[in-house]
Amino acid sequence: MKIEWKGREAINNIKPYSPGKAIDEVKKEFGLKNIYKMASNENPLGPSQLAIEAIKNNTSNIHIYPDGCSLLLKESIAKKNNINTQQIIVGNGSDEIIKLLGESFLEKGDTIIMGEPSFSEYDYIGNLMGAKVKKIPLVNFAFDLEEILDNLDDSVKIIALCNPNNPTGTVIEKDELISFIDRVPEKIIVVLDEAYKEYAGDNFYSGLNFIKKEKNNVLILNTFSKIYGLAALRVGYGIGSESLISWITRAKEPFNVNVLAQVGAMAALEDIEHLKRSIALNDSGKAFLYKEFSERNFDYSPSGANFIWVDIKNDSKKVFDGLLKKGIIIRPGYVFGADNHIRVTIDKPEINRYFLDMLDEVIREI
Repeated sequence: MKIEWKGREAINNIKPYSPGKAIDEVKKEFGLKNIYKMASNENPLGPSQLAIEAIKNNTSNIHIYPDGCSLLLKESIAKKNNINTQQIIVGNGSDEIIKLLGESFLEKGDTIIMGEPSFSEYDYIGNLMGAKVKKIPLVNFAFDLEEILDNLDDSVKIIALCNPNNPTGTVIEKDELISFIDRVPEKIIVVLDEAYKEYAGDNFYSGLNFIKKEKNNVLILNTFSKIYGLAALRVGYGIGSESLISWITRAKEPFNVNVLAQVGAMAALEDIEHLKRSIALNDSGKAFLYKEFSERNFDYSPSGANFIWVDIKNDSKKVFDGLLKKGIIIRPGYVFGADNHIRVTIDKPEINRYFLDMLDEVIREI
């Protein structure tokens, strides 16, 4: 007799994460040689050469288990942020830390609040743990912080704010953020997911400021997948109070970050020139795409990240399919509930130009 398996009831509510199309998949499907991936917000310059050298120099050590505490990497992060290592958790990407957070603090009957649209991993951890996920619609592409405050009750355990937000790229202004954090009860954890903070400019107000002022309910997340160009290695980190980090760490598996990820991340932190080049390339590409979108009368959200959320005034599914055939992968807005929007990663000048030419062609063909 064939057994029909049934898992936990909470799992029924989970929609598997839908990543962007893989390059090899598109090549095979359409018989193309050149594919330009503008869907996953990766650094078009790739990783730091210092990181590459560190990785090469450690390949002979992969028969040895990595440091399960990622101590040397924690020390590098602590030095950069002027905090202590007990305030840091390193994960297999910041995705793992989000999952650990849910496993540590969410139970059935609890609530996690997030914006809509925003990063789906927060929806995932709520459903995984059988908690309620309350989604507050964005206003003008930005978090409605007042509405979030109005929805707080005794069941709320976590508020998740991506800053800059994914997929819209909007940044929470300093005064707004300070006022919001001051009004959130201290028993509620506020996650400030700062995966794109390096692109946000000098006026960006990081959640690190709250942690240094001993706001014990603030957790900030960052990743080496974006500006540092180490997406394939999967390494991210969280910073919070020692108490908060100690609880999240209890749910962590041993040896969760491999040795090549650890040494690559440490080297990447040291390469300030690579960071500056990455920001400069992004800023110039952003200005160029803003201008081109404006000339096409496409409304876009000013972005503090390395992508732009833009209303192309056409069916994003059709535009996505059309661009695929021309070798360009973007993120269609319909997956976020925004049928006429796309999210496009800012790339090198020649690729940005090619994307626009192909976008024009696809829209004419629809």
